[in-house]
Amino acid sequence: MSQQTVTINGTVYDVRTGMPVGKAEPQVLQPHKTSSRPIHDSHAIHQMTQKSQTLNRQIVKKTGAPAGTSRPMVQKSPSISKFAPHPSGAKPQTRAAMSDIGPSTHPMVAKAHLQQNNAASTTQKSAPKPSSVIKQEAINDAMEKAPSHNKREKRAKRHPRALSIASASFALLLLGGYFTYLNMPSLSVRVAAAQSGVNATYPEYRPDGYSLHGPVAYNENEVMMKFAANAGPQNFTVTQAKSNWDSSAVLDNYVKQKAGDNYITYNERGLTIYTFDGNAAWVNGGILYTVNGDAPLSTDQIRRIATSM
Repeated sequence: MSQQTVTINGTVYDVRTGMPVGKAEPQVLQPHKTSSRPIHDSHAIHQMTQKSQTLNRQIVKKTGAPAGTSRPMVQKSPSISKFAPHPSGAKPQTRAAMSDIGPSTHPMVAKAHLQQNNAASTTQKSAPKPSSVIKQEAINDAMEKAPSHNKREKRAKRHPRALSIASASFALLLLGGYFTYLNMPSLSVRVAAAQSGVNATYPEYRPDGYSLHGPVAYNENEVMMKFAANAGPQNFTVTQAKSNWDSSAVLDNYVKQKAGDNYITYNERGLTIYTFDGNAAWVNGGILYTVNGDAPLSTDQIRRIATSM
């Protein structure tokens, strides 16, 4: 049995006459039985397969109006557009072609993104540098512009061995000069001894406040050393001369002639030492030692000088 009415946009039309018959009752779509959850949104409802409700033009053409009746003029509904001709030159797009078209960005959104990126780049360029960065850059520029420093550094890298040898030689020279200064009196006495023929020695003990004054003097068979006070005019001279005297000959031929009977005799480490008026005399190993001067030397200082030679 063929369908007698058709519903278009909520209006029921007679298939034979094309006249509106009435309003269609709203249909309530039931959810698909195979689905496990109910369909509540309009998107899911439109995705469901529905029975076509388009007007069958073939049936309308074949079924004509009854003879002797005039067909009323019915204004065409503006909602019916299925049978409108396609515009000239326009080609309908297929589903595959439409699926290839990706999402496009709105021009206003693209312009806003561009302005935001330009503002961020401008802020980054115009931000002031920290003081620590400016200071470090100034130091680096100054170091790069110092040619003398770079040359010294390159020269030091090229000749590290030569610089090490030169530094070591200079240190040895200074050390040798210092030891030479300390041993200068002993060296002078040795030179004088070689020139005079006397096996002279430098006393290891010197009284506090006295030091060697002037060069070591020598004559044939005699060496003389003069010691002067650091803070006064007092001085004393130590003389070493070749002699074949013994202690008794020293007393008779030297001490008694200088002091008479005003002398004191000391025996110290096998030596017989005669002292008088701050002076002294003794003999040891064929050498006559005498101490003469105006320095107020004590007997203990004279004895220590004698035993240190």
